[in-house]
Amino acid sequence: YRINSNFRVAGQAVYLNGGNRYPEGIRLDYLFLEWQLINSQNWQIKSYLGRNKNYHWLYSSTRDVPHTRPSIVLPQSLYFDAFRDVALGVDGLAVVSQTYNNLGEWDINLSLGSSTISEEQKRNLLGHLATGKLKHDSDKQLSVYFRPRASSYQFGLGLLDADFSYQRGENDRFFAGRQVSQRIMFNLLYQGQNWEIASEIIRERVIVHDVIFPGFSSDATAEGGYVQARNFLSEEITLLARLDIYDRDRKYRNGSDLEASSQGLIPGYFGFMDQATAGITWKLAKNLQLQAELHRVKGTARLAPIFSPDVVQNDNKYWNMWALQLMYWF
Repeated sequence: YRINSNFRVAGQAVYLNGGNRYPEGIRLDYLFLEWQLINSQNWQIKSYLGRNKNYHWLYSSTRDVPHTRPSIVLPQSLYFDAFRDVALGVDGLAVVSQTYNNLGEWDINLSLGSSTISEEQKRNLLGHLATGKLKHDSDKQLSVYFRPRASSYQFGLGLLDADFSYQRGENDRFFAGRQVSQRIMFNLLYQGQNWEIASEIIRERVIVHDVIFPGFSSDATAEGGYVQARNFLSEEITLLARLDIYDRDRKYRNGSDLEASSQGLIPGYFGFMDQATAGITWKLAKNLQLQAELHRVKGTARLAPIFSPDVVQNDNKYWNMWALQLMYWF
């Protein structure tokens, strides 16, 4: 709803039922007040107050709109489905700016805030034996995108610092503690007449204190990323190919640390997850689209719950996933 030329209110509520990819139910994805701070020839700056969207990754601001995504399932190295609600945005303040100079076009985005973590989201991360409360205490993100003049390329850099805390519940498997996640991300986007090439790479330092047991301390650095190509075969048909890799700890890429620390109870393939994806999109009409894709996956590091690996359900190092999606929008 546009209040006047400088202010508007925007929001989205959604009901999701996607199996164990997401917690089922209704949630408020975003609801914010937009204020146009500066609108000049060289600068446009807007602020968003409320529950804001994540503007920092290539597909983060549109991952909730199916027909804008390149695939049904986004690359799990960055767009971790079990963490979807937290990664979608934060309650707080976001500032989005765009400027032009002789070099080209620049986007500079900053956000500060935190997210509410539901019981279902907590179980997706920690498992059903966690009876306490998981809190997202703070989230700080900065991203810069650069598009050179007269170029089909875009280059980007993103930084994230997030703090979480856990309060122990009754008969809880876990203990009071905290976790810090620090990310640095680089991305590249090429958009030509018939081809689009996209890539994002990530290095994430995850520091955990006490949560597993009192005195527990872990400081691991995960790495991952993807390279994706789309070919616009015609106005109706688009083909997709993608390679996505993720290692939970760069020092133990084969997951040997998990296997050793659990005395063999947790297989090493929970330490990584690599997947190759092939897909096709068929635009049946102006506002009707069909997507299909096949994923060949090696490893299970991005399957929920993360802190309590389900070795019974996820008992294969190699596995397949296929998806079919029909979209209609108006």
